[in-house]
Amino acid sequence: MKKGQEYIGVVDRVNFPNKGIVRIEGFQEEDQKEEDKEEDKPSLPQVKIVVKDVLPGQTIKFRLTKNASGRKEGRLLKVVTPSEREGRVPPCPHFGSCGGCAYQTMPYKEQLRLKEEQGKQLLQGFLKEETIWEGILGSPREFRYRNKMEYSFGDEVKDGEITLGMHKKGSFYDVLTTDQCQIVEEDFNRIVNGTLKIAKEFGLTYYHKITHSGYLRHLLVRRAIKTGEILVHLVTTSAWEIMNKKEDEFFSVWKNTLLSTCLDGRIKGIVHTINDRVADVICTDSTKVLFGEDFFFEELLDLKFKISSFSFFQTNSLGAEVLYRKVREYIGGTKDKVIFDLYSGTGTIAQLLAPVAKKVIGVEIVEDAVEAARDNARRNGLLNCEFLAGDVLQVLDTMKEKPDYIVLDPPRDGVHKKALEKIIGYQVERMVYISCKPTSLARDLELLCGAGYKVEKVCMVDMFPETVNVEMVCLLSKLHADHHIEVELQMDLI
Repeated sequence: MKKGQEYIGVVDRVNFPNKGIVRIEGFQEEDQKEEDKEEDKPSLPQVKIVVKDVLPGQTIKFRLTKNASGRKEGRLLKVVTPSEREGRVPPCPHFGSCGGCAYQTMPYKEQLRLKEEQGKQLLQGFLKEETIWEGILGSPREFRYRNKMEYSFGDEVKDGEITLGMHKKGSFYDVLTTDQCQIVEEDFNRIVNGTLKIAKEFGLTYYHKITHSGYLRHLLVRRAIKTGEILVHLVTTSAWEIMNKKEDEFFSVWKNTLLSTCLDGRIKGIVHTINDRVADVICTDSTKVLFGEDFFFEELLDLKFKISSFSFFQTNSLGAEVLYRKVREYIGGTKDKVIFDLYSGTGTIAQLLAPVAKKVIGVEIVEDAVEAARDNARRNGLLNCEFLAGDVLQVLDTMKEKPDYIVLDPPRDGVHKKALEKIIGYQVERMVYISCKPTSLARDLELLCGAGYKVEKVCMVDMFPETVNVEMVCLLSKLHADHHIEVELQMDLI
């Protein structure tokens, strides 16, 4: 096989999160042994290639992009024959161009079945006879479920007109205007359209990642599912092209346009942030509230939470209720127990556990999230919650109290190895690990199981319908001295 050439193959399976394993039948590698070419030998898959954005059972056409170090990768060009799992027309007009949703051609039941297969295959080395596999719980909403979107300004083609939306599939630069997105409330699409319209009227430029010039960078929209409150946040550079008074005029027109837009929800705040940093991430050098407040409220399981623009909160509010019910179930009886909620964000899990625990201590590195957690706990009348700001790796060394149980809800990359070793050192009887990236969970389970924990229960929760992502909740219990556990890992390089 040669790099740059096109081939046709069949997708055998898709490994989490999006790695299609493609088989080319009857293809003979140049260095294949002569005895393997005998006609009386059974026909076996001889070449396997990793191709993203595919589904099991599809016949696809792809271009080979990598053929080195025993690894072959390709880029999807065309689906020649659909999979039997497919069966519907994608409901979103941006499907295929936008890099967000990949599973829209599959009915939702098939999406759940595929994700469960992937999750079980990923953790198979940790699942023993006594392990309870609880399958996957679907999102209460398949569409219109997201409560947060971060949009980018750019252009769809080089030197084209300004756009506002999501990056095109496989592109770091091209931005597609996604004003008919199906996984957000229609209010998001109306705000995108109104903002883009005013930006064009004022002739504003977007921030170029290569030249580091331009004005508009990002639009952040958050909308509470339960309360309907909306926070709109525009991120720009300080490089206003015209005059300061024109900048004031732009923000006045933009603000009034948003406030006069017919929305199903209610705008709680409109905020402007200046960010002159080179990195293409949403952060702040200075912030100005143009209308209302720089926060809004959401409700989960009879508790109320204050959320700011940059604080972490589950992007699927209704799905989060499903997830957190499962966490409460897994953690079990907590009377007179001290619980550590590590990577606690705005303290959602801590506050859900606090009413039935002696004390809950949350640790979170984002200071704004910690302040929000403290504020939320006071608002919900919870006096037995304590929230500490800092890196879990460092904060654990300063804590005098010892936990009875531990809840882990780390970012996508999982738990730092040294932090995990300190966590293991507490030797708690039960631990609940919540993962938004199951591959990171699988890596951390290797260390946890090697240190004497066993996987007791596993449940997947689909927080991200139409996409390749999924959450996984894992209950671990401490093995006693007269027990041991053997872990067999099968490392599939492709």
